[in-house]
Amino acid sequence: MAKGKVDALLGIVFGDEGKGKVVDCFTPKYDIVARFAGGPNAGHTIIFEGKKFVLRSIPSGIFDEGKINIIGNGCVIAPDLFMAEAKELEAAGYNLKSRLHISKRAHLILPTHRVLDRAYEAAKGKNKVGTTGKGIGPTYSEKAARTSLRVGDILENFAEKYAALKNRHEQILKDLHYTDYDITEEERLWLEGVEYMKSFPLSDTEIELHKALKAGKSVLAEGAQGTMLDIDHGTYPFVSSSSTCSGGVCTGLGVAPNAIGEIFGIFKAYSTRVGSGPFPVELFDETGDKIREIGNEYGAVTGRNRRCGWVDLVALKYAIALNGVTQLIMMKSDVLDTFDTIKACVAYRKNGVVTEDMPYDTEGWEAVYDELPGWKTDLTGLTSSDQFPKAFQNYIDYLEKALETPITIVSVGPDRAQTISRA
Repeated sequence: MAKGKVDALLGIVFGDEGKGKVVDCFTPKYDIVARFAGGPNAGHTIIFEGKKFVLRSIPSGIFDEGKINIIGNGCVIAPDLFMAEAKELEAAGYNLKSRLHISKRAHLILPTHRVLDRAYEAAKGKNKVGTTGKGIGPTYSEKAARTSLRVGDILENFAEKYAALKNRHEQILKDLHYTDYDITEEERLWLEGVEYMKSFPLSDTEIELHKALKAGKSVLAEGAQGTMLDIDHGTYPFVSSSSTCSGGVCTGLGVAPNAIGEIFGIFKAYSTRVGSGPFPVELFDETGDKIREIGNEYGAVTGRNRRCGWVDLVALKYAIALNGVTQLIMMKSDVLDTFDTIKACVAYRKNGVVTEDMPYDTEGWEAVYDELPGWKTDLTGLTSSDQFPKAFQNYIDYLEKALETPITIVSVGPDRAQTISRA
């Protein structure tokens, strides 16, 4: 971390890696924490002092009362869901109003966007993407089509702008023969949320960040989802609708590439994926079930089962190269404590072809594995890397050599205290 620079913390596989916990741990080192992509489809879970919080739109640095948090222009925001999330934090004793700044350029998720999300997904039949139904895709689509509403629009002539876009959505839904919905109560809360948002600083956050960097302040950019869900570089079409890679930091916050410092890539000691799409390392046996149960692999926002598998070096190498990752952070190592053998996917195989490079389409590929001995030790009580059992240290060494990137932090449990630095 360097003053006057933006360090980025990114999920580098399919998301759900534990970014919230690490951002919470990192926040004391930074002046500002800023989200640059995604919306309330991203659930960042933080556990400390026996309390559990799930953040969806609000950056995970919000628990440090001395730090500014920013929802950047690359994000999409649902006023009703934001209001519920913020009020929950306020009820827990956190002062948000002066510390949480929202970009006027961030785009708004309307109630009808969520209906459109369901309608579009239903129309796909067997080819469903597996969205969260939060209206993310339709909102980003309209952003690209230049028909969306932004946070800044709530400050002037909003009722007219809202009615026009809502009417447009209702016509699309009629054309899709998707008319069995009622958003009356949802819309009431949404409009209440719009008024609630006005009590927060709605600002030109890119200018705010420029001034902060010029003054030598440090910024941590918090990613959402993961590299393999990036709209350009992920397993399209089974992806999110935003730029989840390091390039998204520049577009999603309005900072220049030369402002980027360290890029922390966060991954699990194994692999998970939520929703549809190719997943070569997926385990359909008792091992996959065991990983899911021990790791509590259920979506923080949707509660959906996460598909589980061994660590995927093909995907990790690809993500490290795309993002320019400088340091790796390995999460949930303790989930593998009881396994006799640990596997690592080193290549994909399909129709007699074996590749170590990420293919254009990963559908139908199967994983090729290396096997390593398990450590058969409870890691959760460890406080220093000096205490790591030899087999676990060997696993870390193996990954560092394969990925050509140092693993500087290892998590051995869900609490913020169970985070061990190796730097």
